[in-house]
Amino acid sequence: MEELNRTKSAFEEIVENYKERLYWHIRKMVLVHEDADDILQDTFLKVRKNLDKFKGDSKLYTWLYRIATNEAINFLNAKKRKPETVSLSQEEYLFENLKSDVYFEGDKLQLEFQRAILSLPEKQRIVFNMKYFDEMKYSDMSEILDTSVGALKASYHHAVKKIKSFIRNEG
Repeated sequence: MEELNRTKSAFEEIVENYKERLYWHIRKMVLVHEDADDILQDTFLKVRKNLDKFKGDSKLYTWLYRIATNEAINFLNAKKRKPETVSLSQEEYLFENLKSDVYFEGDKLQLEFQRAILSLPEKQRIVFNMKYFDEMKYSDMSEILDTSVGALKASYHHAVKKIKSFIRNEG
């Protein structure tokens, strides 16, 4: 019983300390508040279920981000297969959802910036968001995404070039 209470207490502390950061990480990937909320809940369900399996081989936050990232990617992949989204590209679908999201308070420039980010391939978009918005270290991103630091630096570099080009050509 004492072990269960310690695990429950640890889980509650994790939720309290990471819910906002993980929410915004997920939100940048899926863009829609309700979807981000659902994915965050799924993330914490997975964390709760697997908390006893966390051995401390990695940092707690990179483990949490990895779960959240995978949940968001799985969600986006499932969305791609739904009939109502087949007629739109994933970029168009996400952008249309962002434009109609009542929680998005950005101006026209911010909307165009988000559109430029959405034009990136999925992996570059994730890397860009983690580096640009979360100011995450490449070493931590490497643990979360299971990719080499060099590949992440290259992805970020290409993402920045593509965003600049998009804004130059579209703006």
